[in-house]
Amino acid sequence: MEHAAVVSETSVRRSKRGRPPLAASDVGPSKSSGSAGEKADHSPTDGDQGSGDGSYDGLDDPAPKAKRKRGAAIRAAGWKEDQSLIDIIKHNGRVINHAVKKWVERYEGDPKSAMVEILMFLFEACGAKYQLEAASFDETDVDDVVVSLVELAKNGEVEDHVNSKQKELKSFKENLASFWDNLVLECQNGPLFDKVLFEKCMDFVIALSCTPPRVYRQVASLVGLQLVTSFINIAKILSGQRETTQRQLNAEKKKQNEGPRLESLNKRLSLTHEKITATEEMMRKIFTGLFMHRYRDVDPEIRMSCIRSLGIWILSYPSLFLQDLYLKYLGWTLNDKSAGVRKASILALQNLYEVDDNVPSLGLFTERFCNRMIELADDIDISVAVSAIGLLKQLLRHQLLTDDELGPLYDLLIDEPPLIRRAIGELVYDHLIAQKIKNSHSGRKDGENESSEVHLGRMLQILREFPDDPILSAYVIDDVWDDMKAMKDWKCIISMLLDENPLIELTDVDATNLVRLLYASARKAVGEKIVPATDNRKQYYTKAQKEALENSRREITAAMMKSYPQLLRKYISDKAKVSPLVEILGLLKLELYSLKRQEQNFKTILELIVDAFFKHGEKDTLRSCIKVLTFCSTDSQADLQDYVQNKLKDLESDIIIKLKAAMKEVEMGGDEYSLLVNLKRLYELQLTKFVSINGLYEDMASILRDLSDIDNEVKCFLLLNMYLHVAWCLQSIDSDSLLEASTTALLSKRDILLEQLESFTRTLPDAPQEGRSGIVLSCRVCIILAETWCLFKKSKYSSTRLHSLGYSPNLPSIQNFWKLSEQLLKISDETEDEDANEEYIEETNRDAVMIAAAKLVATHTVSKDYLAPEIFSHFVMHGTSISEIIKHLITALRKTANDEIPTIFLEALKRSYKRHTVDLSSGSNESLASKSYSDCKELASRLSATFTGAARNKHKSEILNVVKDGISYAFLEAPKHLSFLEAAVLPFVSKLPTSDILEILKDVQKRSENVNIDEDPSGWRPYSVFVDHLQEKYAKNEGLQDEKEGNVVRRRGRPRKARNLEGKKLFDGHESSEEDSISDSDQNDQEEDDDEEADQPLIHTFRASASKLRSMRIARPESTETAKNNR
Repeated sequence: MEHAAVVSETSVRRSKRGRPPLAASDVGPSKSSGSAGEKADHSPTDGDQGSGDGSYDGLDDPAPKAKRKRGAAIRAAGWKEDQSLIDIIKHNGRVINHAVKKWVERYEGDPKSAMVEILMFLFEACGAKYQLEAASFDETDVDDVVVSLVELAKNGEVEDHVNSKQKELKSFKENLASFWDNLVLECQNGPLFDKVLFEKCMDFVIALSCTPPRVYRQVASLVGLQLVTSFINIAKILSGQRETTQRQLNAEKKKQNEGPRLESLNKRLSLTHEKITATEEMMRKIFTGLFMHRYRDVDPEIRMSCIRSLGIWILSYPSLFLQDLYLKYLGWTLNDKSAGVRKASILALQNLYEVDDNVPSLGLFTERFCNRMIELADDIDISVAVSAIGLLKQLLRHQLLTDDELGPLYDLLIDEPPLIRRAIGELVYDHLIAQKIKNSHSGRKDGENESSEVHLGRMLQILREFPDDPILSAYVIDDVWDDMKAMKDWKCIISMLLDENPLIELTDVDATNLVRLLYASARKAVGEKIVPATDNRKQYYTKAQKEALENSRREITAAMMKSYPQLLRKYISDKAKVSPLVEILGLLKLELYSLKRQEQNFKTILELIVDAFFKHGEKDTLRSCIKVLTFCSTDSQADLQDYVQNKLKDLESDIIIKLKAAMKEVEMGGDEYSLLVNLKRLYELQLTKFVSINGLYEDMASILRDLSDIDNEVKCFLLLNMYLHVAWCLQSIDSDSLLEASTTALLSKRDILLEQLESFTRTLPDAPQEGRSGIVLSCRVCIILAETWCLFKKSKYSSTRLHSLGYSPNLPSIQNFWKLSEQLLKISDETEDEDANEEYIEETNRDAVMIAAAKLVATHTVSKDYLAPEIFSHFVMHGTSISEIIKHLITALRKTANDEIPTIFLEALKRSYKRHTVDLSSGSNESLASKSYSDCKELASRLSATFTGAARNKHKSEILNVVKDGISYAFLEAPKHLSFLEAAVLPFVSKLPTSDILEILKDVQKRSENVNIDEDPSGWRPYSVFVDHLQEKYAKNEGLQDEKEGNVVRRRGRPRKARNLEGKKLFDGHESSEEDSISDSDQNDQEEDDDEEADQPLIHTFRASASKLRSMRIARPESTETAKNNR
C-alpha cells in the first residue's frame, strides 16, 4: 500500500513537471517537482503555500516557450539523444543534469531496462564491458557478476579511466561523482525510497569495492562515498521539512482543531520520518560494507578519500556520525604511513573542533588521541606538521591541552623549516602572548599602548629562556613577528627602555632582550632577514611591497629621531646592548634628519657612537660602530655627510695617537691591554677602509721581533694589521702611473711581513703548548701567510709592469707552513667546541686553516707536487667539514689540472701509508697503527669513488696509472710494502673493466715468479689476498658476460612478492575487531617507517666554521626526533 502511494505521487509529479533551463541549480528542479507532487495530493486547505490550482495554471501557459529555450540550451551544450551515460561522463559533463532527468524518466517507464543500463554504466566507469540482460535481471547474482568482472581485469580487458593521463578524461572523477549526486537529488521524491534501485546499486558498489583490481576499488569507493554525501543532503532537507511539519502540527494541536489538516500533518510527519530512517539505513549500509574496509586500503588515495569524506559526513550530519563509533577512524588514521592520509584526518578534525557545539561530544576522542595530535606537530612531512599545529590551536582554544603537554612544541620555534616555525609562532602568540587580552582597555585613550606593553612583557618572559643566546632569541622573534603588532609599536618599546612607565620595571636581562627585540623587529620591518634562510635566492619586491617597507623605515625613523640619543646615553656602557642599539642607525631614513631639521640630534648620535667605539674593545661593538659610521658617510645628506667623514678622519687620528702611546708603554715594560684594544680598533677600521700607518708599521715589526714574550693575542693583531696595510698598499698601486718609490716601499713591507710569518712557522711547531692562545696564533700565522702568498702570486704579475711584486715561496717554506697546519688539523672537535663562544673563532679554526691551504693549491700559487698530496692524504682523518673542503679542491683541480690527478692521488695514498708504517714500526700503540691503516683504506675508497658512473670510462687511463704505479710501489723491497696493495690499490682495481683486470693479474703474478712466498707467508699474505680478489672479480665478470651472450631475458626491478590471497565471499557476514586490525597495521607501518628513516639524508653534516657549529645548537634534540612519525 505504501509503495502504491509513492508510485501514485510520482506519477502525478511527473505529469506536471516543469522543465527548468539548464543553468538552474541541481537541487532546484527536485524541490520544485517535489512540491508540485505534494500539491496535487493535498487539498487547498492543507496549509501549503499557494493554491494547487493557481500554481498549476501559472505553469501551463509558459511551458512550451520554456521547453523550447531548454531544448536550445541543451543542444548548445552538446546533448545527443543517442549518447550513452559513460560518454557523457567522459566527454560532456555539462549535460549530466539533463541526462539524469532523462534516465529517471526511462526508469519510471521500464525499471528493469533502466536498472540494467545504470549498472552497465557503473561497470563501464570501472573500465569493464559486461553485458546484462533485462529479461534475466531478476535472476542475476551480484557475486557471479563481480567474479566475472574480476576475470576481465585479470585478462587485461579493463581500461583505467580514473588514472588516465588523457586530456579528455581529466574531469572523469568529478563528472562521475556529479552524476550520482544529481541522481540522488532527482530521485528524492520517488525511486530513492522504492527499495529497489539504490539497494541494487549499493550491492554492486560494495561488492566492487572489495575486489582486487585497484581501478574497481577506486571507482566503487568514489561512487559509494558520494552516495553517502548525497544521502546526507537529502536527510538534511527531510529533517528541515520534519521540523517545519512538527511546528505546524504543534500549532494545530494548540488550536485543538480535529480535522483533515491535523490528519494530513500527522501523515506527512510520519512519512518524512520514515524517509529519514531509510536514508540513514542506506548510509550505514555503505559505511559498513565499503568504508570500514577501504579506509585501510593499500592505495593511499582511496584511504585519503575515505577519511576526507568521513570528515564531511561528521561535520554536516552530526546527529548520526558525531559519535565515537565513527570518530575513532579519524584517530586511527593519524598513524597512517601516508602523509596525505594523516593530513586529511587532521584537516577533518580541525573542521570539527571549529564548531563549538561539537566539542562536548569530542571529549573521549580528545582524551584518547591527544598525545598523537601533539606528536604530529613534529611530523616528518612539513605540511602535516603545519596542519597539526593548526589543530592544536583549536584544542587550545577549547582549553583541551595543558601547559605541560605543550612544552615539547616550543622546541619547534627553532626548527629548520620556516613553515613549521611560523605555525608554532602563531600558536605561541595566541596561547602565551595574547592569552588574556580583553577589550577592557578599548575605551581608554592609551588602550593600545597598554596592550602592547602587556604583550611585550609576555614576550620578554619567553625570551628569558635564552638570556645568553641572541641567535635563539632571533628565531623566536622571527616566528612571532608577523602576528604580534606590539613588536611594531616603536614608541611603546622605546618608552619601556627609557623607563617612562613607572608601572613597568625591566631587569637587566629584560632590557637586553628588549633591545635585541627592537633591533630585530626593525630589521624585519625594513625587509631584512634576521635568521639564516634556507633559500639564499635574492628576494624581489613588488612596487607596493617596496612602498610598505619604505613607510616602515620612515615610521621607525620618526619614532627614534628624538629618543635615539637618550637610549645611547643610557646604555652606552653596556656591551650587551650597545651593539644592536648602534646598528639601528643603519636602518633609518637619514634624509629625514635634514628634512625635519634634526641635524643636531644626528650629530649627537654620531658623537655617542664614536664615544662607544673608544669605550669598548669587543668585536661586535667595534664592528657595529665602524659599519654605521661608514654607512652614514655615504647615505646621509650633503652637510651631514661632510660631518660624518670628518668624524671618521678624527677617529683614525685618535686611534694612531692611542696606538703610539700604547706601543711606548709596552716597550717600557707596561701593560699590554691598551695596545691590544687599540690594535683591535685599528683592525676593524682597516677591514673597511685604508688607514695610513706608515710610521707605525716598522714599530709593529720591531715589537714582534724584539718582544717575543708579549701576549699571543697581541702578536695576532700586530700581524693582522700589518697584512691589511700591505693589502691596502698593493691595491693603491696604479700600474699605469707606476712609482718606483711606492713599489720599493711595498716590497720592503711585504718582505718584513713574510720574514715574521716564516719565522713563526719555524718556531711554533716546536714551541711548548700555550693553550688556546697558542692555537689562535698558529692559525693566524698559517692563514695570513697563505693569503700573502696568494696576494703576491708570481704568475699574477709575471707579464705586467709589476713583475717585481711577484713572489713564489720555496719548498722549505711550504713544508714549514704545512707542518704547522698539520699540527692544527689534529685539534679535536671537543677543543673547538669549548671555545665556540670566543671572538673571531670562525677565523681561527681548523676549517679556516684547511681552506687557506687548499686555496694555495687551487689558485696554483704553490707547486702541487708537495702540498696537494699532503692535503688529500687528510681526506678522511678530520671529520665531515674537512672532507667537504678537500672534495671541493678535487673538483677544482679536475677543471684546471686533470692530468695530474692520478699522480696526486697516488702520492696522497703513499703519504697516508707512510703514516701507518711509522705507527707500525713504533710498536707502542697497536690501536693507533690499526687506525692509520683503516684511514689509508678509507682514503683509497673515497678517492676511487670520485671515478663513478660515466667517469670510469672517461678516466680509465688515469685509474690504470694509479693501479700500475701503486703495484710498482708495493713491490719495492717486497714484501715490506705489500700491504699497500690491499689497503690502497684494491679499491681502484674494482673500477676497471675485465680486460684490464686480466692484464694486471698477469703483471702481479709475473712479479712473484722467482720468489718463494712460502718463506714469509705473513709478509706475502696481502699479495695473496690481492691476487685472489683479482681472480674472483675476473671470473665474476666473465660469468656475467656469458649470461649476456645467452640472451637470458630477466624481469627488471625487484622480484615480485608471492601473494597468497585468501578468498572470501563478497556478502557473507564476518566478525572482526577493527581496533585490533588497526593496532596490527599500525605496528607493521611503524616497522616500515623505521626502515624508511634509515634512508633519510643527514641534515647539518657540513660544518663550515665554528660559528655554524654554534648555530647548530638550535637543532631539535634527540628526544624530539623520536616523536616524529614514519621515519
